[in-house]
Amino acid sequence: MSNTQITRPLFDQVMVPNYAPLNMIPVRGEGSRVWDQENNEYIDLTGGIAVNALGHAHPELVEVLTEQAKKLWHISNIFTNEPALILAQKLVDNTFAEKVFFANSGAEANEAALKLARRFAFDNYSKDKSEIIAFYQGFHGRTFFTVTVGGQASYSDGFGPKPSDITHLEYNNLDALEKAISDKTCAVILEPLQGEGGVLLIDKEFAQGVRALCDKHNALMIFDEVQTGMGRTGELFAYMGLGVTPDVLTSAKSLGAGFPIAAMLTLTKFASSLTAGTHGTTFGGNPLGCAVANKAFDLINAPAMLQGVKEKEALFRALLTEINNEFSVFSEIRGAGLLLGAALNEQYQGRAKEFLLASAEQGLLVLIAGANVIRFAPALNIHNKQIQQAMVKFREAVKAVTLKSE
Repeated sequence: MSNTQITRPLFDQVMVPNYAPLNMIPVRGEGSRVWDQENNEYIDLTGGIAVNALGHAHPELVEVLTEQAKKLWHISNIFTNEPALILAQKLVDNTFAEKVFFANSGAEANEAALKLARRFAFDNYSKDKSEIIAFYQGFHGRTFFTVTVGGQASYSDGFGPKPSDITHLEYNNLDALEKAISDKTCAVILEPLQGEGGVLLIDKEFAQGVRALCDKHNALMIFDEVQTGMGRTGELFAYMGLGVTPDVLTSAKSLGAGFPIAAMLTLTKFASSLTAGTHGTTFGGNPLGCAVANKAFDLINAPAMLQGVKEKEALFRALLTEINNEFSVFSEIRGAGLLLGAALNEQYQGRAKEFLLASAEQGLLVLIAGANVIRFAPALNIHNKQIQQAMVKFREAVKAVTLKSE
């Protein structure tokens, strides 16, 4: 099949219709820019949904991947491998964790975390200590267990009987948690910033209250940092800026800066419940993924990079505020670091996708978080000049949508 035959309609012919991709097909990327089949250039503020933390085709990542590809691609977990051990040591040395489990995706990391919580409670307390508390609008992956734990029922409805003993509460509502949690609760899972749920940031007091209640009821505090981890908020992991330490943390997305890899981090006393044979993965911790993640870790976990994220956040906020002062379309700019959301005001409710499509017409790629929030999750090393150029394009997109409303 020639490239001229590879068009967007082919997707509808050969792919399961669970996605609805844009008409353009990206074929090449460099840094925070991508080009489509017609060589149209776009500024990328999606970051592959907070994945491409160092942009497209970062030369040092390409070099490491190429070097490892000449050695070992895959050997399974019948063996360990050097890149996996090196990466695990870096994660242990730079976080609260003492033990690491590698997987392929955020969903798998969360699946492991939830299974660990139930197994630890079973081993150390009772079989009745199995309740998992999560929060509305949360998102923890697409396996049936994790999507049920996620607080958006529309994602889990229609697939038959759901996993049980899962309770959903209002995010940032400590009173509700205090009333619901009990000694039958084995874990509380939450995101320090709900990305898919509308880019909603956790209150520090809430995070600290969750920690205290988990301690009181011997429940594990699981931080889903799949989207916030690896520098996204300006900290290596978001928990580091909240004054709390989780018992279990999950990471993916930016961990491999574009290469599929995930990790569950925890303490030895909890990890001991996952004895040989209790959980596993075929591809998790493969040498290719770990080699790339090792280099990405070194590049991201640098003071200048992390400080730069906070500085770029300030620039984004200032430019988005200027646009809003002109067009009055946003109720607030929310989020942290380079995971930001422009929430639409009452006049533009339900129209986030219109802004996404209008942006693409201007040569700008953005995300949405539900029907009412435009989400930005660019590379952490995006240049300030590119942010300014992107906001010029976004202004034109906003202008085009507002003109339709007149």
